[in-house]
Amino acid sequence: MIFQCTLARPVSISGIGLHTGRRINMALRPAAAGTGIVFHRTEGERTVSIEAISANVVDTRMATVLGKGGLSVSTVEHLLAAVSAFGIDNVHIDIDGPEVPIMDGSALPFVELLQRAGVRRLSRSRKFLAIRKPVTVVDGEKRVSLIPSRFFRITYDIAFDHPSISLQHRSIKCSTELFRRDIAPARTFGFLRDVEYLKSRGLAQGGSLENAVILDDQGVVNPEGLRFQDEFVRHKILDSVGDLSLIGYPILGHVKAFKAGHDINHQMVEKILSSPECWKLVEFADEDLREALKAGTPALALSA
Repeated sequence: MIFQCTLARPVSISGIGLHTGRRINMALRPAAAGTGIVFHRTEGERTVSIEAISANVVDTRMATVLGKGGLSVSTVEHLLAAVSAFGIDNVHIDIDGPEVPIMDGSALPFVELLQRAGVRRLSRSRKFLAIRKPVTVVDGEKRVSLIPSRFFRITYDIAFDHPSISLQHRSIKCSTELFRRDIAPARTFGFLRDVEYLKSRGLAQGGSLENAVILDDQGVVNPEGLRFQDEFVRHKILDSVGDLSLIGYPILGHVKAFKAGHDINHQMVEKILSSPECWKLVEFADEDLREALKAGTPALALSA
């Protein structure tokens, strides 16, 4: 069978919160099969456990925020994207602040953290959510569709009225190595005028050229420039991987997105979960999945 996985050993990381500017400590620990991804958010003497599932999403305006029992954890999407890309189903995440550290604005520091931890296979099989019928969410110009596919694939298009971004398109078949190499290093981005406004409102206190790509009206402000010519759309794909992981299962389907963000990603997860006729939970023997993919057989045609 294809089995659930967790970390091989505990690891920890510290960094600055994007909005609070606080130094935040975070530790990742192995978890038993069936645990899922769980944040343990500490504030003073109090600790609240917050499962990384769609039902616990409390805000999506500027980042994906999970909350429960009066405490929350913001900007979870980069960490969740890395955890998902590494096929980690179960992990405890201890965190002593209100947001996941922004690090360099990408998922690469979390990829390196997970590489240090290693991955351990557990004794319970992994279930996949296989899309059987197309699902679409439209919100103004924003659009996300999820259609049947034997792989998890993301096709993304963005459009910004800015000379350094303009129209960008990328389509990827998600795998651990491709995510590590081509998606994880892509940094979050923002416009200088917006950053200045947020700082005046007490937000983005930890934001700097060290943890984001910043653009003024002419171009990229960061002296080192971009990591990829299309770093902007790659980062949008990164966010999507993290946001869609809140569905609770690895997805077998093709995501097609246009001008999407955290808000519509969450709407898509909610719509999928409320449309059970559009998907099926499946689990595979390793040899069955290898043969099916080699033959081009749609994964959802295999027996559950």
